Amino acid sequence: MTISKAILDELLQGVEGPEDLLGDTGLMKELKIKLMERMLGAELTAHLGYEEGQDAPPGQRNRRNGTSTKVLKGQDGELPVAIPRDRDSSFEPELVKKGQTRIDGMDDRIIGLYAAGLTVRDIQAHLLDLYGLKVSPDLISRVTDAVLDEVREWQSRALDRMYPIVLFDALRVKIRDAPSRACKNMHCRAVDSRTVKKKAVYVALGVTRDGQREVLGLWIAENEGAKFWLSVMNELKNRGVQDILIAVVDGLKGFPEAITSAFPDAMVQTCIVHLVRHSLNFCSWKDRKAVAADLRRVYSAPTADMAEAELDVFEEKWAGKYASIAPAWRRAWQEVIPFFGFDPAIRKIIYTTNAIESLNRVIRKSIKTRGSFPTDEAATKLIYLAIRNFEKDGRNVREWFAARNQFAIMFGERFDA
Repeated sequence: MTISKAILDELLQGVEGPEDLLGDTGLMKELKIKLMERMLGAELTAHLGYEEGQDAPPGQRNRRNGTSTKVLKGQDGELPVAIPRDRDSSFEPELVKKGQTRIDGMDDRIIGLYAAGLTVRDIQAHLLDLYGLKVSPDLISRVTDAVLDEVREWQSRALDRMYPIVLFDALRVKIRDAPSRACKNMHCRAVDSRTVKKKAVYVALGVTRDGQREVLGLWIAENEGAKFWLSVMNELKNRGVQDILIAVVDGLKGFPEAITSAFPDAMVQTCIVHLVRHSLNFCSWKDRKAVAADLRRVYSAPTADMAEAELDVFEEKWAGKYASIAPAWRRAWQEVIPFFGFDPAIRKIIYTTNAIESLNRVIRKSIKTRGSFPTDEAATKLIYLAIRNFEKDGRNVREWFAARNQFAIMFGERFDA
């Protein structure tokens, strides 16, 4: 649609500066209101079957019944719009639906700000400064609570029958504890609500047969434990997963048993990144670079025997200063060994720096501005939105074609099933 120069000249009469065009009482805002009112009038005309100023068709009792003013919130600030009415209230406008108070994708803007880690108070201030909108905390909460319906649908969706790789991990998030039910008076509830606990957020990141990264789910619990992980495995089975070829885990005691009890044929691989990070926790800053370089000799060895020999060399060199590092690797050795049986194409994928670690980085970036969350649901909303953004950035695993061929050879019918 092209607006003629004559119409533009007529509209711009009296516009002498930016404020006259873009200000709170400027032409752009007034034009938007008038166009919306004109469109709403056209909708009512189509509903009633006669033009404004004309008589209603014979025998039709429904008529125009004036207007009511509704203040809509949008990126131009508050817009007072006259909404036309009919006598029997059967008119349902499409442009501005009944009960609607926000336009211009304002809900998406609120959710976007929330996903960026802004608190309700921060979102209020941002909308006021940028758009001149006074938005209540309840409205922001209602908009973001709508995300929970999306989370429930996402968390219960059907999954693939087989995943070549699933990486399991947990990170800690501060969440306020719920008030005790045993405490009835208001003072006790207020005290309990201030208790903050570090809860574990569990994440399962799968790689599909086609080389697509897919977050299978997220779960929040008091502590990271094998018993809870077993319930996660059973949930994945109930959602359609029948086989996992390689499960990559951290060093949690009992975790491999939880996986193999649900997926007996799964090959459990200890996360090399977790082992390295755990080892470096024992080192002084000045030695970390040298220790990391020597550990790289261990996990980059061509075979398990050569890796064990490198571990012996490492222990001989560092046992005097850091006696606990080599024994920690030996205790996890049975879950480390499978790593050396894989082709370099698969090693790159199950070495989790570029997989679960990048996901955790996105989640931590979203939650870093939060001292704590008021509820599990509040944490779930923000973490889910972070996951959604993570998957938008690209889900393809690099160099998957070479890895796929290796999987097809190593696992045969299980991979092709």
